[in-house]
Amino acid sequence: MLPILITFLAVAALLFAEQRGSLVGRSVAKPIASTGFLALALSSGATQSRFGDAILVALALSWLGDVLLIPRSMTWFRLGLGAFLVAHLAYATAFLIRGVDAHATLAAAAALFLIGLPIARGLLPHVQREMKVPVIAYMLLLSIMVALAVGTTVAEPQPLITVAAIAFYVSDLSVARDAFVAPSLSNKLWGLPLYYGAQLLFAALAGAHCAR
Repeated sequence: MLPILITFLAVAALLFAEQRGSLVGRSVAKPIASTGFLALALSSGATQSRFGDAILVALALSWLGDVLLIPRSMTWFRLGLGAFLVAHLAYATAFLIRGVDAHATLAAAAALFLIGLPIARGLLPHVQREMKVPVIAYMLLLSIMVALAVGTTVAEPQPLITVAAIAFYVSDLSVARDAFVAPSLSNKLWGLPLYYGAQLLFAALAGAHCAR
């Protein structure tokens, strides 16, 4: 489909811009790549169900977060983090609307806590004092989103929802590493394709057939 092709091409252009350190390139390629997943959600019928509406809100907030993260400053990073935090809340809402299995959700949450604890211990010492609370809040909400993705997959099987949520989770590790630990193009080389792949999956699944 055309939105998928546009996103793939724009992500390739974005990676090239990152390699060149081009702010202009990032400013052009990133919004185009993110517009691709919004267009895919709309063409998939996202507006035909409450589930799809919530996914569309999450994608729109993610688009905003992507744009806010283009400048290289902590002020813009905070704003982008806030947009993505609310986006994960919208994803969580979508999964609750679709229906979740409580036992699977709790089991996934426990597993994510065990996974997230060493990640937090490795990351937080590198995070500025004023950013620690927002980062912890983001990690918690991200984990809740993934746990609910597992819960809704068990309640009504659609494994790609969990695949997308996990890909999003892992892609955020590259963002955290790049922002706080070791800035490097290598973070983006694997993080950006994972992120956009996750968003395209969510967008493709946003149609009414995914809702109960």
